[in-house]
Amino acid sequence: MNEDKKEHEAEPKVQASKKKLELTAKIRENPWILSTIICGAFVLILLITTFAGGITGHVVSAGVAGQKLVDFYTTMGVENLTYSSVKEVSGVYQVNINYQGQEIPLYITKDGKNVITSLNAIESDSNTTKEETTEIPQSAKPTVELYVFTYCPYGTQMEKAIIPAIKLFGDTIDFKIRQIGAMHGEHEKLEAERQLCIEKNYPTKFLDYVLAFAESSEIGECGGDATCLLPKLTALYSKFGIDASKINSCIAKEGETLYEAEVSNSNSKGVSGSPTLIINGVTSSAARNAEAIKGVICSSFTDVPSVCSTTLSTTSPSAGFGSTTTTSSSSASC
Repeated sequence: MNEDKKEHEAEPKVQASKKKLELTAKIRENPWILSTIICGAFVLILLITTFAGGITGHVVSAGVAGQKLVDFYTTMGVENLTYSSVKEVSGVYQVNINYQGQEIPLYITKDGKNVITSLNAIESDSNTTKEETTEIPQSAKPTVELYVFTYCPYGTQMEKAIIPAIKLFGDTIDFKIRQIGAMHGEHEKLEAERQLCIEKNYPTKFLDYVLAFAESSEIGECGGDATCLLPKLTALYSKFGIDASKINSCIAKEGETLYEAEVSNSNSKGVSGSPTLIINGVTSSAARNAEAIKGVICSSFTDVPSVCSTTLSTTSPSAGFGSTTTTSSSSASC
C-alpha cells in the first residue's frame, strides 16, 4: 500500500521533470524560443515602466524626446544620427531616426527616460474604420497645392515625384508649393524663405531649383550647417542663373513676411503634415510617383487634357535628399 502511495505521489514529479527535459531539448534545437521569452519579459518590463512614467505626469515635449533618443545612441558610439519627426503612438513617442540614408522608427517613453526598440501589437482595434475618401471636384483649370516642410524627408520625396507631373501639365493647372512652417530648426525656416524669394523673383526657375535642392545628397549631408550649405547653394544659383545677392536681399527685406503669410495660410486650412496634397480645395492622396500623381490630377479636370495619355515614371523617389529611388510605397509624413 505504502509503495503504491509513494509511486502515485512521485508520478507528478516525474512528469514535471520529463516536461522540463523536453523544453530544454526544444530550446537547444530552437534557440529563438529562449530569445523570444527574454524579449517578452523585456517588453513587459518596458510596458510597466512606460505606464508608471505616464502616471507621474513628467512628460517631455516631442522635440525633447527626439533629441534625447539621438543623444542616447550618440553616447553609445553611433554617429551621424538625426531625427526627422516625432509622433505619439500607443502612449509613447515614435521617433523616426535617420541613419546612413535609412529611416528607422524607434520609441521612447513620454518622460524621456526609457528607450523601446519596437512595438508589437497584441490586439487589433475592431473599432477602426476605413478612412472615407472625399471625391475631388472637377474644374476647367484645377488648383493643385503641395504643403511641405523644406527639410522633411517625405516632403522632398513628394516634391521629387510631383514636379515631373506638374511640368507635364504646364499652364493647364494652377500649382503652388506651400510652406507649412519649420519643425526641424531655423535652417528649415531660412530655406522656406529662400524658396519663397526664388519663386517670387524667378518663377520660371523655381521648380528646377526645388527639384535640384531635393535631389542633392550633399545638401542633405550638410544638415542645415550654413558654412557647409553655402557652396552647394552657390552652385545651384549658378546652374539656374539665379542672382544670389537678389535672393539674399529679398530674404532680408521680405522673407519673414512671405514666410508668416504661408504659415498663416497652412494654419487656416488645418494643414500640419508634410506632405499634404490639396486639389481643388480637397485633401487628396496619391502614390509618390509621377504617374500616380498625374492620374489624380487628370481626374480633377472637367475636360481631360491630351497630356493625360502620356505615361510617366511609376518608380518612387526615395525619402529624403538624393536622387535614388525605391520600390516600396510610403504614406509617412512629418
